[in-house]
Order: sequence, then C-alpha cells, then structure tokens
Amino acid sequence: MSPLTAIASPIDTIAPPPSAAELAKRGKIQETAQTFEASFLSVMMQSMFAGVKTSEPFGGGQAEEMFKSLLTESMAKEVSKAGGIGLASTVQREMLKLQGLKD
Repeated sequence: MSPLTAIASPIDTIAPPPSAAELAKRGKIQETAQTFEASFLSVMMQSMFAGVKTSEPFGGGQAEEMFKSLLTESMAKEVSKAGGIGLASTVQREMLKLQGLKD
C-alpha cells in the first residue's frame, strides 16, 4: 500500500444521478425563470420606448403603436434567450430552493 492510497478516501459517496422527473422539473423551472425575465424586460422596454416618436413619412400612426408592444416583447425574449440580465438565474435558484432541490 502506497502512502497516497492510505490518505485517499474511497469514492463511494457520490450522489445518485437525478431522476427523469427531477430533470423535467429542473427544465420547467429554468423555462419559467427565463419567461419571467422576458416578461420583466418587455415591461421595461415598453416604458423605455413610450416617449420615442417616429416622423410621419416612415412611421407613426395606430399601426406603429399596435406593433410596438410586439416588437418589445420579441426583443425581450431574445435578450433573455441570449443570457439576459441575470434575473432568470436568480429566480431559478430561488425556485429550486422552494422545491427542495440543490443548485
């Protein structure tokens, strides 16, 4: 027996792999957190674009007002999908704690 093997502890204390149900729950939590972040960003972007006016030949009117909310919603989803502002990871961590799951 070498001195190194006497110091090293056996590796039989590894946690079992997560079950399919737990993986599904984690995936749903991640999706929900990302959706929440996108909704938050959409509201922030709508207030950011509230004062922006476009000149008449290339914009303005009722159609622009109607589609501005769709634009901000799409931009918020893409920002969240690309990594977001860190809100989704925080929400996800708290949701995992509430479900009794570890990070």
